[in-house]
Amino acid sequence: MAENPNPTRMELLKAKSRVRLARKGHKLLKQKRDALIMEFFKILSKAQDLRQELNAKMKKAYTALAVAQAYHGMQEIEAAALAVKRAPGVKVEVRNIMGVKIPSLEVAQTKKKLLERGYSIIGTSAKIDEVAEAFEEALDTIFKLSQTENAIRRLILEIEKTKRRVNALEYVLIPRLENQAKLISFRLEEMERDSFVMLKSIKRKLQKAQ
Repeated sequence: MAENPNPTRMELLKAKSRVRLARKGHKLLKQKRDALIMEFFKILSKAQDLRQELNAKMKKAYTALAVAQAYHGMQEIEAAALAVKRAPGVKVEVRNIMGVKIPSLEVAQTKKKLLERGYSIIGTSAKIDEVAEAFEEALDTIFKLSQTENAIRRLILEIEKTKRRVNALEYVLIPRLENQAKLISFRLEEMERDSFVMLKSIKRKLQKAQ
């Protein structure tokens, strides 16, 4: 954008076109920012609920662990834990929220049947089963919470970036473009006045010559 544009009709049309384009972009970015903020608060509310749910499940799981440890002893608990089959697989997909790419986790079944856990059901009691079940429930919530918190972080970054763009357009670029259009318009009017005065002067001189 030239600081001293040529005062021509074409430049004035270009300047007005740039102003319209900048205003349209500003409007669209504001709409995007507002939509992102709404999505952020919706996901934030979900994350808060999941945190409370996770806290309750972890409390339940560690209570069950303490009871099982008192009943079996630490060595038996560790032996059962080492025998447990690996954690469920996670499939990562990407979903798009207003241009923000957010990973979506698709988790295999976290809750297992008694015989699927890997440890011997003969040498263990229901206390260990309760521990395994409680931590499986907590793991399911952990996956959900990690997904929502990752979405929150990405949305915050995009909201901040969009806000900076909105402010740059609103307080810097649009005023500058408007001033440029006004300057060109003012110079054109000034040139027209000068031309009018010059023509009047020439006309008077011609009349005197006649």
